[in-house]
Amino acid sequence: QVQLVESGGGVVEAGGALRLSCAASGRTVSSYAMGWFRQGPGKEREFVARVSSTGSRTNYADFVKGRFTISRDNAKDTVYLQMNSLQPEDTAVYYCAATTRLEERPEKYVYWGQGTQVTVSS
Repeated sequence: QVQLVESGGGVVEAGGALRLSCAASGRTVSSYAMGWFRQGPGKEREFVARVSSTGSRTNYADFVKGRFTISRDNAKDTVYLQMNSLQPEDTAVYYCAATTRLEERPEKYVYWGQGTQVTVSS
């Protein structure tokens, strides 16, 4: 069993930045690929970024390329999402999740955090 806890969300003005953290506990997460997803008001949950278990491979949704960076520190069992140049359309609840294979489909992720709210004002 893996427990995931996100933090770092908040309210920021357009053009600002936030760094989300996802702290893991329980079974070691170094063997899991990790992903960030988001769900905006009235929208379905969507893929944002993913990172391989070693951190050597990353992938991003087109709408965050060049603005967001996913990384992980396995020594700290923590995954990060650095979000720059935030826009109002980035407003959503952001979730981290763990999977055994590098995936974009949320149904393939086994463990999920409770989410952290990000609100970007115009």
